[in-house]
Amino acid sequence: MASDNKRKILSNIIAAVVVLLLLIIGARILLSVITRHNRTVTVPDFTNMDLRTASAAASEADVKVKVIDSVFLRRLDAGVVYRQSPKAGSRVKKGRSIFITINSVVPRKTLMPNLVGYSLMEAKAEISNHGLLLGRLNYVPDLATNNVLDQKYRGRSVPAGSQIISGSEIDLTLGLSPDDNRTAVPYVVGMKYISAMDALHNNYLNSGKATFDKGIKSYADTVDAIVYRQEFAKGTPKAMGSPVALWLTLDESKIPAK
Repeated sequence: MASDNKRKILSNIIAAVVVLLLLIIGARILLSVITRHNRTVTVPDFTNMDLRTASAAASEADVKVKVIDSVFLRRLDAGVVYRQSPKAGSRVKKGRSIFITINSVVPRKTLMPNLVGYSLMEAKAEISNHGLLLGRLNYVPDLATNNVLDQKYRGRSVPAGSQIISGSEIDLTLGLSPDDNRTAVPYVVGMKYISAMDALHNNYLNSGKATFDKGIKSYADTVDAIVYRQEFAKGTPKAMGSPVALWLTLDESKIPAK
C-alpha cells in the first residue's frame, strides 16, 4: 500500500514537472511569436524595380515597401525604385517596412536648402530630405574640416530657396584643416554603383573614373551594375576628397568572394 502511494506521488511529481516544462516552452514560443525574437530577414535590393515587382519581391522576403518620396532622373525609367532605406543586405525583422524613393514620370521641383555652415553629414541628410543627390566633395583650406562653405548646382553657387529639379546633384565646397585631412578607403566591392558612391561619400571621398563592362549600355544597367574592382585596397589612407576609381559589371561571377 505504501509502495502504491509512493508511486502515485512520484507519478504526480513527474506529471507536474512535465506540465511545468510544457508551460515554460509554450510561453517562450508565444513570446517569440509576439516579439518576433531572432526572426530577421535580409532586405532585398529593390533598385531599378517597378513598384509592382518591388512589392512582389518584398512579399517573398517577408517585408513591405512604402513609397516616401520621388525624384526625377531623365536617364532612369519612370516609376522604378531609385533608392531604399534600410539598404539592401541589411537584417530586419519580418514585416518591416522598407522606405523607397521612386523615379517620377514628370520633373518635380524642390527648394534648395541652406547647407552653408552645416557639417557634411548634416548637409548630406538635408540634401536627401529635399529629394536631391550629393555630387562631388570639393575641399579647400579652412579651420574646420567638413564644414560646408558653398553649395553648387551645375558648377555655380545656388542660393537657398532656389527652385531646382528634384534629383539634381549638389556639389559641396568643404573646409579642410591641415590637422584633420586624412581618411581611409572603404571596401565597396560587391556594392551597386549608387551604394558604392554613398559609401565613398561617407568616408569623405569621391567616386573617380567608373569603368563599365561592355554589356552595360543603359542607365538602368548602370544602376544595376556591381563593383568588382576598386582602385585602392580597404583601409588605404587618402586625403579627403580624393577620387577612387571603380570597375563595374553585371556579371556576378566576376565579383570576388569575401
